Amino acid sequence: MRKMMPIGPLMIEHRLIERMIDVMRHELDRTSRDHTVDRAFIETVVDFIRTYADRCHHGKEEDILFRELKKKNLSAELSQIMSELIEEHKWGRATTKKLVEGANMYEAGNVEQGYSIVIDSLSELVEFYPKHIEKEDKHFFLPVMQFFSQAEKDTMLQEGFEFDQKLIHALYRGKVEQEEQRRMSS
Repeated sequence: MRKMMPIGPLMIEHRLIERMIDVMRHELDRTSRDHTVDRAFIETVVDFIRTYADRCHHGKEEDILFRELKKKNLSAELSQIMSELIEEHKWGRATTKKLVEGANMYEAGNVEQGYSIVIDSLSELVEFYPKHIEKEDKHFFLPVMQFFSQAEKDTMLQEGFEFDQKLIHALYRGKVEQEEQRRMSS
């Protein structure tokens, strides 16, 4: 059996993120046409971006791949791309936060301003993610693999699997604790 490079799972995750971006693009068109915000959809998008795209996917990039790359003698170009990717991750977090703020304004009755922020944030995210993914897939992930031995790749791959296991348990432990506090602390 051929060993999968540690970027394989990251690239597979990109394909799911791209599918969600397509759904977001479709909903953005509907939102623009109908001039209404679907709060449930926004909550789904925010949960997906924060949990899957950021905590899971970007978490593995930053906490495993980038950590290991910082130990390597990368070219100036690859070091620059890695710095850009980290900044883009931060931008994605900030833009997702703006999306939440816009949806909250909309729900609170500040319909026009909330709507405008939702439209702008969704548009920015839909525009951002395909370019970000292309940069990682075509200009970063493949070239940086040359800096790792097969043993290092295998170790990072295993660490990625463990990261996913810990994440799912932490996520749902947090949800239970939140509900315990909300419903049982009286």
